[in-house]
Amino acid sequence: MKSLITEPSSNCCPPAQAKTPGAPTASSCCSAPESQVATVTSLVGRIDWPLFGAAFIVITIAVFLPQQLQASLRFTAQSLWGIAPWLALSVLLAAYAKASHLDSLIALSFSGHPARSVLIASLVGALSPFCSCGVIPVISGLLGAGVPLPAVMAFWMSSPLMDPEMFILTAATLGLEFAAVKTIAAIGMGLLSGAVAHALVRRGLLTQALRNPGSAETHQATQRTAIQWNVISTPTTRTEFTSVATSNGWFLIRWMTIAFLLESLMVAYLAPETVVGYLGSGPAAIPLAVLIGIPAYLNGYAALPLVSGLIHLGMSPGVALAFLIEGGVTSIPAATAVWALVKPRVFALYLALGVIGAALAGYGYSAAVLWLH
Repeated sequence: MKSLITEPSSNCCPPAQAKTPGAPTASSCCSAPESQVATVTSLVGRIDWPLFGAAFIVITIAVFLPQQLQASLRFTAQSLWGIAPWLALSVLLAAYAKASHLDSLIALSFSGHPARSVLIASLVGALSPFCSCGVIPVISGLLGAGVPLPAVMAFWMSSPLMDPEMFILTAATLGLEFAAVKTIAAIGMGLLSGAVAHALVRRGLLTQALRNPGSAETHQATQRTAIQWNVISTPTTRTEFTSVATSNGWFLIRWMTIAFLLESLMVAYLAPETVVGYLGSGPAAIPLAVLIGIPAYLNGYAALPLVSGLIHLGMSPGVALAFLIEGGVTSIPAATAVWALVKPRVFALYLALGVIGAALAGYGYSAAVLWLH
């Protein structure tokens, strides 16, 4: 394979042969490796990676832990059945928000006094249905449309952490109290991020945020779009509602299946004393959870069952909150998308705010639990 790339001429047709009648031309011979690479790339792109991951976990259990296979499958099926009503409700809400164009109102609220715009952006971010990667096109559009960075940063930080769908699933998995605390933490992250960004902008330390300002396109949310409250009244909104509900539902089912399979192994083989020792309630637990959240975080929905299992094994709620917040903001997929979008200085601020905000939220929740109980 290396010779095909570094020495393509050795695999091409000789000039004399290429000129003989009926013989293939040099271009047709030399294009074979490129076509093979394109074919492989196309096949890789068609792989359903979450489904592949779930199948890989099941096969791995069957090969190396055959005695655990039936228990893991039963645990996963029962867990999916138990959360199915909440899953359906969250999917329908997200589809309605998209089909009715409620998301088009986001940018309209990011104007006026900086303090007011940061507050509104934090609140809107906690209610908007965007994940850590899905919010990137919105951010690009907002910055490209000239929305001030402090308001965008506030929205940027709070949006991936909470939305109506996430609130419902968090309440169903970790309890209503935890869902409410995470919502408050998401808003607090937005306020902190907006305030810091405003201070840096005023001092001239942050000027242009986008890495390529001319390439940003205005997102739909920056346009005045009429709200279609009745999403079943037109074929267009009905189609969009069905499409979004189907894609979101399939997305969640696959990732939740992976999460419950991993949780079944965690419950079966992870000793409670190990969890308590490293991620219990010690002084180093929250910083460790923040560091682990960057590489280990899958996505907000898949993380919920895993965190629920860890809490039952002894992880404190404050540590769990720090892990969810840090992972939601600065997971590797999200950080990669952010790095491609903004300049290094803004990216560094993004990472720092994620780490500091997650630690503050974890310590704050732990202190509140101790004070109340």
